[in-house]
Amino acid sequence: MISPQTIQQITSRIDILDVIGEYIKLKKRGANYLGLCPFHGEKSPSFTVSPAKEIYKCFGCGRSGNTITFLMEHEKFSYVEALRWLANRYNVEIEETQVSDEVRQQLLSADSLYIVNSFAQKFFATQLFETEEGTQIAESYLTERGFSKETLQKFQVGYNPQARSTLAQAALNQQYSQDVLLKSGLVTLRNDELVDNYRGRIIFPIHNNSGKIIGFGARVIGKADKAPKYINTPENEIYVKSKILYGLYFARLAIDKADECLLVEGYTDVVSLAQAGVENVVASGGTSLTVDQLRLIKKYTNNLTIIYDGDAAGIKAALRGLDMALEESLNVKLVLIPDKEDPDSYVRLVGATAFKDFVADNKKDFILFQLEVMLKEAGNDITKKNDVVNHIAETISKINKAEDFSKQQEYIRQCAGMLKLDEGGLTNLVNKFIREKITKEEKRTPGREAGFLESLNADKNEAAADNAINLMMEDEYQEREVVKRLIEYGNQLLSEDKYIADAIFEVLEEFHLNNKELEKITEAYQQMLRENGFIDTRTFLYSTNPDMNAFVAGLLNFPYELHDWGRKIDGYKLKLDSDIQNVILSALNIYKLRKIKRMYMELEEDLRKEKEADKYNVLIKMYTNLKEIERTITTEMKTVYLK
Repeated sequence: MISPQTIQQITSRIDILDVIGEYIKLKKRGANYLGLCPFHGEKSPSFTVSPAKEIYKCFGCGRSGNTITFLMEHEKFSYVEALRWLANRYNVEIEETQVSDEVRQQLLSADSLYIVNSFAQKFFATQLFETEEGTQIAESYLTERGFSKETLQKFQVGYNPQARSTLAQAALNQQYSQDVLLKSGLVTLRNDELVDNYRGRIIFPIHNNSGKIIGFGARVIGKADKAPKYINTPENEIYVKSKILYGLYFARLAIDKADECLLVEGYTDVVSLAQAGVENVVASGGTSLTVDQLRLIKKYTNNLTIIYDGDAAGIKAALRGLDMALEESLNVKLVLIPDKEDPDSYVRLVGATAFKDFVADNKKDFILFQLEVMLKEAGNDITKKNDVVNHIAETISKINKAEDFSKQQEYIRQCAGMLKLDEGGLTNLVNKFIREKITKEEKRTPGREAGFLESLNADKNEAAADNAINLMMEDEYQEREVVKRLIEYGNQLLSEDKYIADAIFEVLEEFHLNNKELEKITEAYQQMLRENGFIDTRTFLYSTNPDMNAFVAGLLNFPYELHDWGRKIDGYKLKLDSDIQNVILSALNIYKLRKIKRMYMELEEDLRKEKEADKYNVLIKMYTNLKEIERTITTEMKTVYLK
């Protein structure tokens, strides 16, 4: 884990204009900077960066945050990955917190593997482009296949010479550990001698989401006879094949922009398509799709188009992982390349434009295509047809998220037509599979049924719930204003013996926040105050909770202020001084008045219902006390009650 001291060093050196300016062109506009939002397509700039507050806000799509959340959103980094990226940029040495010996060893091993992989990539690239063997054998082969030098260099493609131990000797000469070299899969041990594992092969480096090399795919030159066509890195601390998609590092921005990910099978398919201008493409590396791979895709888009060979093996490969994709709520389409071609050969045959047109025109719905294939295989066999019905019903039952209900119903309608079944019957069968799944989960999770029944009862009171939500939303501006002032000015003195934070928390102790997100922020602020004794806006903005950071950044960018001169709020006309003390006091008083108004509404409802004289009198007394508190507040504010 990265130590708090290191995080503080990183955040203290961050220049938000420096980082965001690397991705978009910013123009100064007053105190802020303006540019085209990188998160959604727009022609007029609405993306604003505030160097003073160190936050950004897009007034088009609503995205907001700080430098770290920008990297997490744009690059799809985790919080720790974003910190490490910034540490590298600003030359901050990362100090890890105390961890167990086992974890420390894993971290050291991972770092060693990254280092040796980086060395190997540079070695392979040199062998490909700067040696006689590499240029005559490997580069000439790749050139003949249509790959340009620029493309090969972009993907950091290389070559491992045919000699027994060229890489091994070069690594040992640089003092790399034999154990690390063996774990990396770059070399193997034979007769107590280290020998190269990828001899005479073209090397495709595999990158993680931040661009570090985690492994390699080594391809034979030409057709494979007895040797395997590809050799891949064995699994280790940094290379887990079920969590890897080749080319994702290079494709991530194109996928995000196109809102679609094209999935192919091989490394050369990715490189060839990218060279042709089809950049939103990744490869599964010939393995069955996994949940982790699908979730990698879902970071960038919900739309997945699988492009595989049109032969039987290609169809079978494409259909693997379908149910998992549906459970992840991905919209899956399938494109089959004409027989005897693959994406690499086909794009070279027809060209980039024709390839894109072919993909656009030949997308098949995954479920309907699967049903077509299964019905064709079943023929007139009644038993097989029955199996098809059960299989397709179970597949549709995987689409069980509330937001996908209409999609599920449409599949039932279309599949029932293809199967020549009653739509209601297929619906019942789908629901049967859903119930069976719920029953299994209930056995693993006691009490789930009670929670489910409780949610059903809540639905019956939907109208009442809506009214309650509307009441809470009436307080939204005031609550945001108070918490915003806490973050901006909490460490400033309100009087000789009281900080603004103290005054705000006194009010919140009596009049609680309705917004749970705002409540979490105030709790986090109090916690940090107890731990550090002092908080400024920057410290709080760069807390260790990325979700809260993004929310706080949006809060600080909140465009509406409640202390505008002469503004009328619920019948109160404000006359505020410009100094911050009066602004804070006024904001707190407005907040209290809003809460009192809600109490009025609740008391009035209770008074209408109460039949017992004693209880009625108690409620009247409470109502009178609220009126007195209101008069005190309005007198303090020097306002005129207009109602």
